[in-house]
Amino acid sequence: MSVKSELLPNEGKNLLIETDFGKFLRYPVKTHVVKDGDSLKSLIDEHVKAYLEEGDSIFISEKIVAISQGRAFKLEDIKVTPLARFLSRFVQKTSYGIGLGMPETMQLAIDEIGRPKILFAAFCSALTKPFGKRGVFYNIVGTKGRAIDGPCDYTLPPYNNYAKLAPKDPDKVAAELKAYTGHTVVIIDANDIGCNVLGFSDDSFTEEECAKIFKDNPLGQGSQQTPIALVRRA
Repeated sequence: MSVKSELLPNEGKNLLIETDFGKFLRYPVKTHVVKDGDSLKSLIDEHVKAYLEEGDSIFISEKIVAISQGRAFKLEDIKVTPLARFLSRFVQKTSYGIGLGMPETMQLAIDEIGRPKILFAAFCSALTKPFGKRGVFYNIVGTKGRAIDGPCDYTLPPYNNYAKLAPKDPDKVAAELKAYTGHTVVIIDANDIGCNVLGFSDDSFTEEECAKIFKDNPLGQGSQQTPIALVRRA
């Protein structure tokens, strides 16, 4: 099947990007809405396999990995504590994701990361914010904290009423998918302001390379339904 004729860029995005590491094509792949229990191997068989060529890599949004693992929760099912309500008030919200800026996602962070580390991160953030230093809280809570997110305006149903954790064992998931497909797999958390890598199947890419390749976020998880990208050197 022809990649050029079937896989088109999302609106406002380009297939080709030039980086310090070379030129890359990022083909967004449309999928069905992933649900708890869905097999990622079956997802790749159904939506990606027909387009793969030798040397291609598969970049997968961490969101669908987490959802497939049952790590997305209805907002009304999350038991929010007063501490979560209090701390969430001080988190800066952006149009690219709610992050820990709502009580439900903050509660997931407390449950997943632990109250002591969350309180320590909040304390350090409060000390440094008056001096213009931002991002301290997320630097301390790490990847697990940064990947927790809630619904945004563009979130597709039913996940417009869900909050989710980071995927479990993303390196293991990536390695298993590489063993199944024969292609490098990278699990990423990408938005329009940057890209964080959560899982590598091998050492084909560095985190810096991935950040450059996905700095404009060619994926789309709203109405585009393209949480996977086939990446090819141009």
